[in-house]
Amino acid sequence: MKCRHCHHPLTLPFVELGSAPPSNAYLTQESLLSPEKWFPLRVLVCEQCWLVQTEDFSNAEELFDSQYAYFSGFSTSWLTHSEKYVHEMIERFSLDQSSHVVEVAANDGYLLQYVQAAGVPCLGIEPTASTAQAAREKGIEVVEQFFGVALATELVEQGKRADLTAANNVLAHVPDINDFVRGFSILLRDDGVATFEFPHLVKLVQESQFDTIYHEHFSYLSLTAVKAVFESNGLQVFDVQPLNTHGGSLRVFAQRTETGQRAATSGVNEVLQSEASLGLTTTDFYLGFQKKTNKVKDEFIRFLIDAKKAGKSVAAYGAAAKGNTLLNYAGIRPDLIQFVVDRNPAKQDKYMPGSRIPIVNEDELRLKQPDYIVVLPWNLLDEIANQLDYTRQWNAQLVSAIPSLKIL
Repeated sequence: MKCRHCHHPLTLPFVELGSAPPSNAYLTQESLLSPEKWFPLRVLVCEQCWLVQTEDFSNAEELFDSQYAYFSGFSTSWLTHSEKYVHEMIERFSLDQSSHVVEVAANDGYLLQYVQAAGVPCLGIEPTASTAQAAREKGIEVVEQFFGVALATELVEQGKRADLTAANNVLAHVPDINDFVRGFSILLRDDGVATFEFPHLVKLVQESQFDTIYHEHFSYLSLTAVKAVFESNGLQVFDVQPLNTHGGSLRVFAQRTETGQRAATSGVNEVLQSEASLGLTTTDFYLGFQKKTNKVKDEFIRFLIDAKKAGKSVAAYGAAAKGNTLLNYAGIRPDLIQFVVDRNPAKQDKYMPGSRIPIVNEDELRLKQPDYIVVLPWNLLDEIANQLDYTRQWNAQLVSAIPSLKIL
């Protein structure tokens, strides 16, 4: 395999997580009767541009189909984060009724609803039918296509160039990262700004966040790699902000290389120098991650087996894609975790891919009163702990497996 950005041959392994079905391919009662399609889950590192990437086994159309069940709007902390972003961007870049905001991967309209409420014209781009329809129900105009050079060119021809584009947690999801990024350099107005948010590779390595690795994530991103990708596709990074979201993310600001006038902030060099000092552009940075991953997995399995031996009941909360990576790599089945609670109706009455653990609504938690509740979306642990405060009534304990086993 060659690097999907610079086409350099890939030989440096990062981690291998066995095989798994797509993490958002939730099963129905009917599909339980059929075999699932599993793909190897292997990640490699490009030693030329340092883009970390999954080996190719599946395509985007298979992963992001009409039944795609990830809806951003079910996390209150993420909605708060998104609303704050909108207000900050409107103020910083003086957006008003004459401006145009385009969000790529608009999902269910979780962010553009705040742009719309501020009176700024906006457009969402979202290829999955289920979430696109949810956004339309909020009154948001949505183009239901995958984004890249072709769609960007089409929008420009329609007079829909953007003053601001937002792309949150999608840069990692695209197989052709060059075509995707080049699309922004086409869509932006001469003085337009593109922002991208993505989980930071440094945090993934430092905190053993291997469960964020799944087939829908084609790339695992550092500023070093993103800067190289942007520069070869007509974008220039001029600012970067570290964020606490998704276990530690970066928000990168970019402009068209040919026409952008904004000077780079000190934050850009600070992050680049930090990555260099950690050895991100050396092979040593990536060695040993497999061992850390296996340790987390082994601790989690040991806890579940010990709980079963002690006669304790275990459920999980949050049917997150990252949870599916953890469950499938650890080989967990319903004998160790009885059910998973999720607030999203699109996931309820379905089953976790691979592990086939049933997904239920929150009433089941109150009814069964398990002794332990494993929080699969550990990045939302504080938010979920508040939501589940009532489980203290029966002395339930919350459990998180990453970065290491924690029992609250």
